Amino acid sequence: MNLSDLQSGQRGVIVKVAGHGGIRKRLIEMGFVRGKTVRVVRGAPLRDPVEYEIMGYRLSLRRSEARLVEIISEEEVKKEREMLSPLDTGLPSPAENDSPENDEETSPELEGKMRKLAADRRRTITIALVGNPNCGKTSIFNRLSGGHEHVGNYSGVTVEAKEGTFEREVRVRPAESTVRAKSGCFDSTHSCSHCTSPCLLSAVKEKAETRRYRFRIIDLPGTYSLSAYSPEELYVRKYLIEELPDVIVNVLDASNLERNLYLTTQLIDMNLPMVVSLNIYDELLSRGDKLDHRQLSRLLGVPLVPTISRTGEGIDDLLEAIVAVYEHTADESLARHIHINHSGCLEQSIDRIKHLFQENKALRDKFSTRFLAIKFLEGDPDVQNVVESLPNHDALVAARFDETRRIKEELRDTPENALCDAKYGFINGALLETYRPHEKTEHHSATERIDRIVTHRFLGYPLFFLLLALVFSATFWLGAYPMEWIDQAVGVMADFVSYVMPAGMWRDLVSDGIIGGVGSVIVFLPNILILYTFISILEDSGYMARAAFIMDSLMHRIGLHGKSFIPMVMGFGCNVPAVMATRTIESPKSRLVTMLIIPFMS
Repeated sequence: MNLSDLQSGQRGVIVKVAGHGGIRKRLIEMGFVRGKTVRVVRGAPLRDPVEYEIMGYRLSLRRSEARLVEIISEEEVKKEREMLSPLDTGLPSPAENDSPENDEETSPELEGKMRKLAADRRRTITIALVGNPNCGKTSIFNRLSGGHEHVGNYSGVTVEAKEGTFEREVRVRPAESTVRAKSGCFDSTHSCSHCTSPCLLSAVKEKAETRRYRFRIIDLPGTYSLSAYSPEELYVRKYLIEELPDVIVNVLDASNLERNLYLTTQLIDMNLPMVVSLNIYDELLSRGDKLDHRQLSRLLGVPLVPTISRTGEGIDDLLEAIVAVYEHTADESLARHIHINHSGCLEQSIDRIKHLFQENKALRDKFSTRFLAIKFLEGDPDVQNVVESLPNHDALVAARFDETRRIKEELRDTPENALCDAKYGFINGALLETYRPHEKTEHHSATERIDRIVTHRFLGYPLFFLLLALVFSATFWLGAYPMEWIDQAVGVMADFVSYVMPAGMWRDLVSDGIIGGVGSVIVFLPNILILYTFISILEDSGYMARAAFIMDSLMHRIGLHGKSFIPMVMGFGCNVPAVMATRTIESPKSRLVTMLIIPFMS
């Protein structure tokens, strides 16, 4: 419940304050800090503003501001007590509370219960997982929540947000050692074959308080940026702005930092609490590369934690970093807000437009005005729609026109390209200071050697059709046996019903209609299961992504995208998941055509 939901005379205990930047700081400075009791005195005749009493004095807030304060009300104490987890809140049981002697609780008793419930609620942390496709984001989701969401290797496996919950005992360390680690190797369980250095993640041993937290984790669709070019990008951006998760976990593929850090720079522009997971860190080490992740963390202003989602290494350190950011105990040298430097010309344009956005109080309370300025300068259509509703719309449009012209004159490029180049320039500078790649040799990994074969100009297609032939041959060959068994079982059941039931309409209905009808459908179940088993193997091995790559040019000749190939192959088994898989296709036209073609595949 939010503070704006309370009626006159009602009280509540503050759980936490959401909001963005200045408005959040202002609310906290006014006394709206967690654990404090606030009471609604009265509301204005037109509902805004509302007068509140907190810490012995009265003040007024607009409902839009009060909506940012999460509270526990007196009514919620009774309603939510039954749904509490085993965290020790000290609240009486529902039956005990309903006893006559508790009907008229004293104010201190009720306030104490609200405080205990608020303390429990405050230990619920909402985490949003954000990252590029195939960076191991969903694997971390499964590792944390124990979920079994499908993990695949082709672009856009996650087409909608998945949610999981779990509880964990987490060490809350002092700020200076939250993400601290010694230099050396990553393996903390046994000596590595390639070095004798101490473990990279062997945290400093010191006494730390252990607390139990409830985590609500959301696995957002994989996206390469926060622009408005695809449904995934729009979905992720809308979720981060509207839902305001407590902590964002930006999952990076540590073996491809330059590309993955572009999304990180955009998240930094949004100025939201964030932790970075350097996932697949074992691949970086196996190549002999060296990364000073602590120094990179200082440059980005975000805690970086090496993880290996496949084995679970680093997951506990990731949770500790999340809690540290949430509790504001993270090392200030590692967790601080920075501005990505876009060079003098671009920074002047951003500052001018940002100041115009800051004139709109409601807007600056909800969004990072710097992020809005950058997106407006890039020509983002969603931000342009927001600008149209602002009182200073004309001034913003004129400023963008002037700054766009100036950027083109000075940089000989569009603002969108110039901003993108500036971000990559920042990334290259940060990696130049912290990342040392191993000297490349002619040695190629097994994956690279296999890729050369399966995506070969001449060998790729024969191998592809050979694999399809093997899959379908094995499907019908292996499926023939269970199909025959099911057909015989259905026949025996129908004969039995015909034998025990008297002749007539009901026997025909059960024997020929129900048993015969259902039997004619389930007889194909083995083939579908076997086919989807093979498809899952191809997906998890990564071959489906390569198949979509080599089929892209052929699909374009019939007006489709290479991504259409995967749903069409799935259509051989069942049309429903195949049609759902078309949501990964960016083009509405290609998506619609693919959906119309899929029923003909089976």
